[in-house]
Amino acid sequence: QVQLVESGGGLVQAGDSLGLSCAASGRTFSLYNMGWFRQAPGKEREFVAAISWSGGSTYYADSVKGRFTISRDNAKNTGYLQMNSLKPEDTAVYYCAVDWAPAVVSTTPNEYDYWGQGTQVTVSS
Repeated sequence: QVQLVESGGGLVQAGDSLGLSCAASGRTFSLYNMGWFRQAPGKEREFVAAISWSGGSTYYADSVKGRFTISRDNAKNTGYLQMNSLKPEDTAVYYCAVDWAPAVVSTTPNEYDYWGQGTQVTVSS
């Protein structure tokens, strides 16, 4: 079991920056690939970014590429999502998740094994 707790969400204006953190406990965080997903009201959960267990490979949704940066610090059992140039359409609940599949980094929510409770990000225009 891995427990995940997101933090850092809030209300910001368009163009602002916000950093999310995902603190992991339980089984060894460094054994899992990690992803960030988001879900807006009335919409399905969608992929935002993912990072391999080592941090050596990163993947982004086209909608956030160039604005968001995913990273991790395995020594601190923590993952991060730095969000710059935020837009109103980025408004959603953001979730971190981990996936036991070291060889493949998935962008599909169903592939992920453990999830945090989510943190709200609201971007006003």
